[in-house]
Amino acid sequence: MTPEQKVSTDRVKVGITHGDINGISYEIILKVLQDQRIFDLFTPVVYGHSKVAAYYRNSVNLPEFNFNLVKSPEQANPKKPNLINIMEGEVKIEMGKPSKAAGELAVRSLDLAAKDLKQGKLDVIVTAPINKHSIQSDDFHFPGHTEFFAERFETNDYLMLMVSDQLRIGVVTAHLPLREVPSKLSAELLESKIRVLNDGLMRDFNIRKPRIAVMGLNPHAGEDGLLGSEENEIMIPVINKLSEENILVYGPFPADGFFGTDAYTKFDGILAMYHDQGLIPFKSLSFKNGVNYTMGLPIVRTSPAHGTAFELVGKNMASPDPLRAAMYLAVDIFRNRKTNKEISKDPLPFSLIDEANNQESGQ
Repeated sequence: MTPEQKVSTDRVKVGITHGDINGISYEIILKVLQDQRIFDLFTPVVYGHSKVAAYYRNSVNLPEFNFNLVKSPEQANPKKPNLINIMEGEVKIEMGKPSKAAGELAVRSLDLAAKDLKQGKLDVIVTAPINKHSIQSDDFHFPGHTEFFAERFETNDYLMLMVSDQLRIGVVTAHLPLREVPSKLSAELLESKIRVLNDGLMRDFNIRKPRIAVMGLNPHAGEDGLLGSEENEIMIPVINKLSEENILVYGPFPADGFFGTDAYTKFDGILAMYHDQGLIPFKSLSFKNGVNYTMGLPIVRTSPAHGTAFELVGKNMASPDPLRAAMYLAVDIFRNRKTNKEISKDPLPFSLIDEANNQESGQ
């Protein structure tokens, strides 16, 4: 059964991977799921370890919190926090430290949740943070979650998109050393990312004619070739080509001035050329509620836009807000996709929406 073939229900089933057990994952998971209002919105299913959960339950002073242990998502109680034990036995917890054991458990959680998602037992997946070094193994050889899910769901055209109430920023080259960025940037890659962003903004965010801003690679967006040729040779031809297809894409813009003014508020989506060009302004403006969304996949996957935060483990200081935002966004996107799929079968609702909008604007 594919994700599209599963039985549709009003209550979205959210799979949650536990990430690195030595980081803040369990603290933020517990803090989010202790709020009973969550269960009015979706059914959470954590892929984790009950003994690890019990250990962190005490460290964050939630003695009354209990998981409902289940063997599969089908058994999940919609009014309780559910947990699937990914392995039996004892687990060594080393709070605030990376370890091989923690990496292995993170991989197992991801693998089992991804399998259930692929079989349609889950509607969406939300991933808690991993340590990208300790998780590396024969089973996980990716620079991050984004690439793992792209391979698992056989997707070549995808985009790491950072999302908040203020911003949506994607990156053309994501987890890549900076010195390799210019050689990886090509017209084909840029065009693919713009198309994924444009289509995703329409399908996943219900923006009918999204406005997309493209950042330059070089200082001052190349200064007409003086400070670099990529803008003139690669980026402008792609932007012109897609503009002729009636895709509302603009640029390339010098990133410093673009984010230093309110220019970023005038666009529905922004495309940065490399990781820090996009994530530094994003986290500066939206760290408290930022979400990492893998756009372009046949499934919905989100994550809080932060790492394992080893320095905060055991201090009961980690904010659950980004994880909560990741869950909300996953559910919203799932429902948007469902609605848009139904509308695509009958385009009449769009014409009615346009007519209503025209009446409101006095046209």
